Amino acid sequence: MALTYEDRTAVTDLISMHGHLVDSGRLDRLDELFTADATYDVSDFGRQPLQGVAAIRDAALALGDGNPLGHHVTNVVLTELPDGGIRALSKGIGVTAAGGCGTVTYEDTLGRTPAGWRISHRKVVAHRTPLGGAGPRPSSGR
Repeated sequence: MALTYEDRTAVTDLISMHGHLVDSGRLDRLDELFTADATYDVSDFGRQPLQGVAAIRDAALALGDGNPLGHHVTNVVLTELPDGGIRALSKGIGVTAAGGCGTVTYEDTLGRTPAGWRISHRKVVAHRTPLGGAGPRPSSGR
């Protein structure tokens, strides 16, 4: 079954809502985004994957002032999975209190729950080098 316009809109809104809730400190509403047993994989930042909404909330609170001031999401691409779930890729831009910024890719798996679409797995992949680390290519002499 192809993704409907309504599903696409609901999932894109859900992914966008992450920044609004986290940046405003409304961590008590993370269950509107994630399944209760969601995995939030931040291993690319040298941390263990977080299991469950409570662990996600607690990690954000523990990070305190180290959290970005703003989480901005863009370039959302949705693909339906054979089991009816959705794979979502999106780009994130985080702005720090010191005025710096960084970029990540969110790799999400979402499923339909009685409460609506929810993220069951999120992997956050940091971008540290241009072109995905590919760098310049040797000239072909053309």
